[in-house]
Formats: sequence, C-alpha cells, structure tokens
Amino acid sequence: MDSLEVRLGYKFRNPLLLAEALTHPSLAYESQKAHFDNQRLEFLGDAVLQLALTEHLFRMFPDFPEGPMTKLRAQLVSRQALAQFASSLELGKYLLLGKGEEASGGRKRSSTLADAFEALVGAIYLDSGYTSARDLVLHLFEQEIDTISENPEDGNPKGALQEILQAIATEAPTYRITSESGPDHRKVFHAQVLWQDLILAQGRGKSKKEAEVRAAIEALRKKVWLTAEAS
Repeated sequence: MDSLEVRLGYKFRNPLLLAEALTHPSLAYESQKAHFDNQRLEFLGDAVLQLALTEHLFRMFPDFPEGPMTKLRAQLVSRQALAQFASSLELGKYLLLGKGEEASGGRKRSSTLADAFEALVGAIYLDSGYTSARDLVLHLFEQEIDTISENPEDGNPKGALQEILQAIATEAPTYRITSESGPDHRKVFHAQVLWQDLILAQGRGKSKKEAEVRAAIEALRKKVWLTAEAS
C-alpha cells in the first residue's frame, strides 16, 4: 500500500484502517466469514467530505445563498467526480474484491471507486482527525475548486455586482489588473474593481479572470457603495 500512500501524500498510523477502506463487501460475502469491509467508513467519509467542501464553499462565496452553494457542492461530490478522483489515484488496483466482483469489472466500476474514495476519507479522519482529512480533500479537489472559483456555474459574482450597481446608476463596474507576481508557472494576479471613482474591492487569483471574480466577491461582501451613498 506504500505507493498509494505516496500518491495520497499521507502515511497511515494505523494500516488496518487503510486495509478496511479498500475492502469491498463482496470479499466477506463470498467467504461467508466475518470480515470487515469499507461500508461503514464510506458512510463516515461521505459526511467528512461534505463538511470539508461545504466549509470551503461557505468561505469562498460569502454572499451566495444556500441554493447555489448546494448545487456547487453537488457538482464536486457527484459519483462521477468521486470515481474520477479514485481513478487518478489508481485506487482500483488496490481494492480487495471477491472473485465475482473482480470478474465483473469491479476495479473499474464507478460506484465501487466512488465508495472506496469516500471510505478512504473516512479512514484518514479516524487515523488523524478532521484537519488531516480536510486538508487532503482540499488538496485533491484543488483544480476543481479553482475552476469553480473562476466561473461558478450557479453563481456569477461579476454579473450580480453589475446588476446591483446598474440599478443605482447606468455606469457598469470596471476591472483593472494592478500587479502580478511569482514565476511564470505560478503567477498570482491582483485585481481591483472600480465604479464611479470608487475602489470597491481587490482580489487575487491564479489567473486574471479569477482575480476579477475574487474582487467582485469581495465587493459584494463590503458594499462600499452604500457608505458612499450615505456620505
């Protein structure tokens, strides 16, 4: 299992938890003997996964209502998405399966892979706590989270900001990239959003678009235009 731990970037203190996470129920069913399987860890891991991503989305989109955040989370934790994460870890080749499940292609079955991925998260939670499990989840989901932050499918911070401001005046907000830093392969862009001579907020991101979206999100949170109106 060492190579899987290398892929995860995590070393289990209790290797039995890893073995349990990788044991499919078909193994005990075929042997007709008492044997642990990953179903209980799958149940636990699902809850940990949901909490880690819910917490992250809650902080990432401070002005989004419940509905859009729920849809974004569902997009991240769909069975297909979890199966893809499992495939990227080559989780299938480490699974302990019954002969029938093996013969029927269980190592590549999406539902089996998704269940094993959730069980793995649950095992890490039991092995070293929530923080370790959350950090692993956010690391594995980093690319998908970046995609959402740049273009939330069910939330459009730039559009929402423009709609609010143009209800006050016809002028639309504008965005300006103020600086960029870091090496070419890890650029960080800094953006400002401006409206009627006001700097509404700033944001930063791995692309110009992400920096602008972050600035819009921050502007929606701060609502600087309300203070300007009052004065």
